[in-house]
Amino acid sequence: MKIAVLFCFFLLIIFQTDFGQNEEIPRKQRRKIYHRRLRKSSTSHKHRSNRQLGTPQTTIFTPVARFPVVNFDYGMEEKFESFSSFPGVESSYNVLPGKKGHCLVKGITMYNKAVWSPEPCTTCLCSDGRVLCDETMCHPQRCPQTVIPEGECCPVCSATEQREPTNLLHKQLPPPQVGMDQIVRKAALQSEEDEAMKEDTEQKTETPESRNQRQLYSEGDSRGGDRKQRPGEERRLAHQQQRQGREEEEEEEEEEGEEDEEEEEDEEDPVRGDTFRMPSRSPLPAPPRGTLRLPSGCSLSYRTISCINAMLTQIPPLTAPQITSLELTGNSIASIPDEAFNGLPNLERLDLSKNNITSPGIGPKAFKLLKKLTRLNMDGNNLIQIPSELPSTLEELKINENNLQAIDKESLSDLYQLVTLELEGNNLSEVNVDPLAFKPLKSLAYLRLGKNKFRIIPQGLPASIEELYLENNQIEEITEICFNHTRKINVIVLRYNKIEENRIAPLAWINQENLESIDLSYNKLYHVPSYLPKSLLHLVLLGNQIERIPGYVFGHMEPGLEYLYLSFNKLADDGMDRVSFYGAYHSLRELFLDHNDLKSVPPGIQEMKALHFLRLNNNKIRNILPEEICNAEEDDDSNLEHLHLENNYIKIREIPSYTFSCIRSYSSIVLKPQNIK
Repeated sequence: MKIAVLFCFFLLIIFQTDFGQNEEIPRKQRRKIYHRRLRKSSTSHKHRSNRQLGTPQTTIFTPVARFPVVNFDYGMEEKFESFSSFPGVESSYNVLPGKKGHCLVKGITMYNKAVWSPEPCTTCLCSDGRVLCDETMCHPQRCPQTVIPEGECCPVCSATEQREPTNLLHKQLPPPQVGMDQIVRKAALQSEEDEAMKEDTEQKTETPESRNQRQLYSEGDSRGGDRKQRPGEERRLAHQQQRQGREEEEEEEEEEGEEDEEEEEDEEDPVRGDTFRMPSRSPLPAPPRGTLRLPSGCSLSYRTISCINAMLTQIPPLTAPQITSLELTGNSIASIPDEAFNGLPNLERLDLSKNNITSPGIGPKAFKLLKKLTRLNMDGNNLIQIPSELPSTLEELKINENNLQAIDKESLSDLYQLVTLELEGNNLSEVNVDPLAFKPLKSLAYLRLGKNKFRIIPQGLPASIEELYLENNQIEEITEICFNHTRKINVIVLRYNKIEENRIAPLAWINQENLESIDLSYNKLYHVPSYLPKSLLHLVLLGNQIERIPGYVFGHMEPGLEYLYLSFNKLADDGMDRVSFYGAYHSLRELFLDHNDLKSVPPGIQEMKALHFLRLNNNKIRNILPEEICNAEEDDDSNLEHLHLENNYIKIREIPSYTFSCIRSYSSIVLKPQNIK
């Protein structure tokens, strides 16, 4: 019995020791352990959801695109998804890749290292042709009630919790914790001060000096300032604050070696009911002239003021030199007076899109003081001309979906640093655009003029242009002088125009050395155009009336065509032969011939050793003969990975077993469904 009692007593001592050790773990360390577990659980949940949402076996396999999946520890995984997510849904065919290193996002080319925010909580980066997105991590708030403003992703303290106006541009230092002995002294001091105040009020007369002294005393009390202390009280408090400051510095030095995300999570805990705090006596940064007061519906995040869909009728008067970004999207602003941005001299990004701004409503000096402005967005307004006296620091100017009637030679003057200019959806044409309008733009690389009324390629394009977008116009011909001075041009998009192959001049672009991508989709082409650029890698000809691929049309290209998209045309068996693809056999990686009138596999497919992706679906093919796609003797040399043959008239059971022997995975061969006739 004694042995059992001693054994229980020994176990009790061990449990108490373990419990005490756990209690000695610092509060910040326990919080870090909790956040690590939270991140691991959220990451594992994300992996499970990704597996559940994976593409099924019957899904149409199309060219693989990489989309990053961001987990909470800022790691990056690459999730492979097909362009088509459901059976029977064709890809968007928006496949013009653009210049190497750039990213194509929803039809818009993003330059390498470009940063944008597709959603309030997400920031994306173009990194060497790959889109990397990261989710915003929110800091914990120290108030019991929080709200998430519209257009923001992080919670902020609700208005009812803010007892007095807070200087949003200067973050106050966290108040230090105070021991119980200081609380007792503070209560005693407060009682003595109350008695003194009572004696003052009982006096019948009061001198101006005493009144001023009492006012200063009360103001200092309301601001948490210094009060009269007992003899030696200030010295003791100062010594305790210094000691507390040294302890905080030692803690910060211990945490410097940890990861960045853990440093962000090491915020002070919210005030508990058993914790006493008092205002810090350390000097606060001097506030700017006038406390920043934001209109209803606006929010502040770092150095960005966001007033998206805030029902504003005018630009709010703001005085905040620290602000670098102002978002006023989706309001009812109609005018911009000269003094509108006087209090925001350091603005770098200004978004005025989707308002009712008119050209007469913009003051002549409205943008003149913005000496650091690099990005200006005025999409979706009622402008009839480009605003005057824009800052020469501009690198990006967007005036899409307005009512621009003309561009003269002075409209873009002094914008020698402009890289991106977007003027889509206006009333511009070769008649009202001066040939010298683009001359000042010495750095322009990216120009969008789609959805206008051009009948020819605009004249006077700058020599620095790299990408030109002219879709949805009325262009009928491409003359020899269109691209005489654009030796750096890399991408030309001319889809949805009225171009015929015989209206393309032989010397229009054949000598271009950097032109790699051309999109002539949805024009009036009957043949694949001849005299294509020597450097061409990507040719997109969707939705024309092409019946024939002339022989040797790709023979002069170096290093050779890699991507050829001929979907939704009228190609038949007699429209191509072996010499049609001459010059591209060694280089062609993707060939789209779907939605045509083919009755058999085109000749020469098995000789395309670099081919990765072949689409022959939605034709009239009835038989797949041996060695039409794979050469049994050279299977090891084939790179074919994806093959589409669905929606033809093929009898699948009659296909020999070795017909697709060169394709590495049978799951990437799509044969069903087939038509029955």
